Amino acid sequence: MTKQYKNSFSGKGVFPPKYAFTLLIPFRNIFLSPRKLSQRLELQENHTVLEIGPGPGYFSLPIARILKKGKLVLLDIQQEMLDMARKRMKKRKITNVEYELCDGESIALESKSFDRVFMVTVIGEIDNKDLYLKEIHRILKDDGILSISELAGDPDKLTQEELESLVTKYGFQTSKTYGNKKNYTINFTKIKTLH
Repeated sequence: MTKQYKNSFSGKGVFPPKYAFTLLIPFRNIFLSPRKLSQRLELQENHTVLEIGPGPGYFSLPIARILKKGKLVLLDIQQEMLDMARKRMKKRKITNVEYELCDGESIALESKSFDRVFMVTVIGEIDNKDLYLKEIHRILKDDGILSISELAGDPDKLTQEELESLVTKYGFQTSKTYGNKKNYTINFTKIKTLH
């Protein structure tokens, strides 16, 4: 049985698929453009990358194009969002993308298999952040990067301090911070094995 999530357009909660078109508006570039994000991720064309909570694929499309010899995996709790992202990729003949539906409780992906894991305005929506961070630590390669971006206007947004305090409890350390207090990206690297 699939868990039900509180969908909310303007309040706290998971973003509803019926408003997904608003996530594709180019105005978003003012806060964080796909180009700027790809630079912050320090991507190489052979990387294997996981995007958690891609929505309809605003950032996914440009990232997938960079990964000419690699692949992008989209992970979401909403099948409708994955379907929208898949449709956008198919229309543009992008084939190096895989789509994974998750239950919000675990990530059924292979350990140490990703060079990058990233999410944009998603961490605040995750109910079980502790479990997710343990799972991300497990699936990230030892030299991999976890990149989390938070943007102004998101009702679930964490401050930089809240985010660093949360993530560093799970075997990560802050490696780079970009942007400002309102719109930022923090990259984390693995520092130890979790038991």
